[in-house]
Amino acid sequence: MIRVAVLYGGRSGEHEVSLCSAASVISALDGSRYEVIAVGVDKAGVWHVQDAPRIVESAEFGRVLAIDKTGPWLVNHYEQGNRLVMTNPAGGKTVRADVVFPVLHGTYGEDGTLQGLLELAMVPYVGADVLGASVGMDKDVAKRLLAAAGVPVVPWITVHKSEWASGRASIEKKSVGALGLPLFVKPACTGSSVGITKVKDADMLGAAMDEAFRYDMRVLIEKAVDCREIECAVLGNEDPRASVLGEIVPRHEFYSYEAKYIDPDGAELKIPAALSPELADGIRAAARSGYLALGCSGMARVDFFLEKIGTRFFLNEINTIPGFTSISMYPKLWEASGLKYADLLDRLIELSLERHRARASVQTDFSRRKR
Repeated sequence: MIRVAVLYGGRSGEHEVSLCSAASVISALDGSRYEVIAVGVDKAGVWHVQDAPRIVESAEFGRVLAIDKTGPWLVNHYEQGNRLVMTNPAGGKTVRADVVFPVLHGTYGEDGTLQGLLELAMVPYVGADVLGASVGMDKDVAKRLLAAAGVPVVPWITVHKSEWASGRASIEKKSVGALGLPLFVKPACTGSSVGITKVKDADMLGAAMDEAFRYDMRVLIEKAVDCREIECAVLGNEDPRASVLGEIVPRHEFYSYEAKYIDPDGAELKIPAALSPELADGIRAAARSGYLALGCSGMARVDFFLEKIGTRFFLNEINTIPGFTSISMYPKLWEASGLKYADLLDRLIELSLERHRARASVQTDFSRRKR
């Protein structure tokens, strides 16, 4: 039986969302195939292996996986039989996992840092590797690579915190002049719409920038597009598949954190999206191209803006650890494409093992052959 460690929680503004995703994943993993080990990461970054995973009710998020403080646990960062080894020095207990299933959204879970630890330990894990995770999380770098690959993106300007501190007025003037109004202001490396503000007039821009800089050292100022929000789920390694498309219809001004997770009526999900076959095929091809351009593997949800008038679309962002709640778009899109939730989890674990075998075949030392 494969021992799967589900990592959840984390040091991120999406901590609570992760608890909700983890509850769904834990509930759906096949107990006849997997021994499931729940590992909660608290907001301080301390790991806690759960003795008995507890799904509890949350007023805001519904069913969530609780984090009981059982640590701190020591986690190996070196190869030990391709298993993740976690030891509690206080009790002397050791737990080993064959595969890691990260459900850590955002900072220190989806940005390549966790993936680097698991690569050092040579442990198979679900989702993008270090490169795909870090690039997918960084909106600025992702846009640059997507544009270079010919995938359309919305015009933007990136501002560093030090630049903002010394040149607020000039940056405000430059941004409004180049991009017009309205604008969106976004932290470069967050998800779930954390820290995002829609700016309707120039007087709002300063406060929006200050809010975004609470969450990151770099901020994107992006042209607002009068659009429909279209999403595609991608699954695979070197030859990924793209799902049917879905549409998010926000009932808030935009698809904010509150609309996604707090307000049960914050948005309507339409699956499949009402699009012509030709347009749908074009977006699905762009999703696949973007996925490969950013070096993704395992899975990602690819989000697009489609102009309400016309057929132009833009790749907005790629989420390498998408939401896995009962209402999340990623599993819903695959279910609509014929892949049930539990089977999707099986396939993700298979893909992690396939990639690990391929990586293990690569030689990491160099010695000159004798002639």
